[in-house]
Amino acid sequence: MVASAAMPTTIIRLCVIALLLSACLGGESNVESGNRDQILHFGNYGEPSGLDPHLVTGVPESRITGALFEGLVTKNPETLLPEPGVASEWTISDDGRTYLFTIRSDAKWSNGDPVTAHDFAWSWWRALQPALGSQYVFMYFAIKNAERFFTGELSDFNLVGIKALDDHTLKVELANPTPYFLQLLDHQSMFPVHRATIEAYGKADESDTRWTRPENIVSNGAFKLEDWRLFKVLSVVRNDHYWNKDKVTLNGIRFYPIDKQATEERMFRAGQLHRTEEVPLERIPWYRKEQPQRIRIEPYIGTYFYRLNTRVAALADQRVRRALALSVDRSTLIDTVLNGIYTPAYAVTPPGLLAYQPPTLLSYNPEEARSLLAAAGYPNGEGFPEIELQYNTHDQHRKIAIAVQQMWKDELNISIRIQNKDWKVYLNEEVTGNYELSRGSWIGDYVDPNTFLDMWTTGGGHNKTGFASAEFDELVLQTAPRAKSHEERLEVFYRAEKLLMEQVPILPIFTYSSKHLVHESVLGLTSNYMDFVNFRYVSLKPMNTDITEPARKVALKSTFNYDTMVNR
Repeated sequence: MVASAAMPTTIIRLCVIALLLSACLGGESNVESGNRDQILHFGNYGEPSGLDPHLVTGVPESRITGALFEGLVTKNPETLLPEPGVASEWTISDDGRTYLFTIRSDAKWSNGDPVTAHDFAWSWWRALQPALGSQYVFMYFAIKNAERFFTGELSDFNLVGIKALDDHTLKVELANPTPYFLQLLDHQSMFPVHRATIEAYGKADESDTRWTRPENIVSNGAFKLEDWRLFKVLSVVRNDHYWNKDKVTLNGIRFYPIDKQATEERMFRAGQLHRTEEVPLERIPWYRKEQPQRIRIEPYIGTYFYRLNTRVAALADQRVRRALALSVDRSTLIDTVLNGIYTPAYAVTPPGLLAYQPPTLLSYNPEEARSLLAAAGYPNGEGFPEIELQYNTHDQHRKIAIAVQQMWKDELNISIRIQNKDWKVYLNEEVTGNYELSRGSWIGDYVDPNTFLDMWTTGGGHNKTGFASAEFDELVLQTAPRAKSHEERLEVFYRAEKLLMEQVPILPIFTYSSKHLVHESVLGLTSNYMDFVNFRYVSLKPMNTDITEPARKVALKSTFNYDTMVNR
């Protein structure tokens, strides 16, 4: 999952000034009114690019779609293990290939229509339409014949392993046993969508229609869309048709698109936010000392990297790409720019994920980097063209880009131009391939190394680098799924990632830690390895009362119970 977003700074600053003035003039703060009315005020990175769960890719969007929609299963926010969602129960065949899901009889859409197995079958058919352009379509390829249908090799959807046996029974057949399949079902790309609403505003495979507007959208999650004021706030309210509405405490959530960490932190201090998406690095020591109960820093299943467009002439040479990677001193960057809270990354997969240890081929080695650049025809950087590194509006991205720019100047004697771009422009440049170097990050969609590797297969929606390797594709898509043991799968993944890092279509920089400020009145917002939020567990305690629930912290380690995850 793409990790960050952006929005126009001027608009946000005007909004925050208005909020701060209101607080200063003695008005009730958002936190005060929110605690009374059970309205959560949530910092959410940037303006969402959309709300179609089959099309969105970023964390800001996933937070919102996760509140609006619900899949067959959801995740427990403490254990991250699958638990019932729209499906009340399921059975798995002995060979691990066939799943039978029982759809709740009381599951309904926000307009009162029943949610059926046919809704899931149609929704998944829609997601597999090439014209729709889902970047997450590969998530479906574990299902029998799904990839063949998507590529046009098969035209008959009846041959795909997705069958609604009746309104309340969905049968799913997999191509191979897939240990993480239940985890996929909680991803937004596999959420159901309301067929009648989509068809009322366009074709099933048509993107950017009016069906996601507040006055039109029909969803099936714990909340429904109330209002969407661009660049200001997106509001959701409790869905009274939700099957588990009696267990939902919040009456609503306000998602604020804020790209400036300093602005977000000021809003938090002024009582305008219950929770921030980020914490300015320079403010972390103060919170650790003065308000430790309000700051949460946890391990996070995510990697920060730069994409290298291998179709660009200057970056087509593997030696050049490797030289760029070897000349980045990640440890110094983290210590001097990032306050030491992240971990240097030399591969895309975080180490220790289900006991997996990735290769380390890209450790800092400026001498070798200079030799490689010379061998590629650029001795001491001579003749190397100035290329552009783009990033989306965000304080941290800019600081990292400036530091890396200087390292490349010092170690390789090359000049890199850095360019800040609006979130939607930035996303479009990557999708169209109209970039040279681009800031990127990936947050695991499920707890398995596969979530960091299958995105780099040839033509993958999130690849965007031009990298293509038949050997890599074979290892990730064919060999790993057929592995006879967990250990064998990890060995296949290691071979695949070694090949990927040798070709260097991406430059890993660090693995994440999540950083949030959370008001002490927020209950049930559990820290976890995926930074996952299940809003149906969240509630707010009124101000000026004794808050007895401690902040719960869960960080999955390399000792994560794989067998439990597989057999759940």
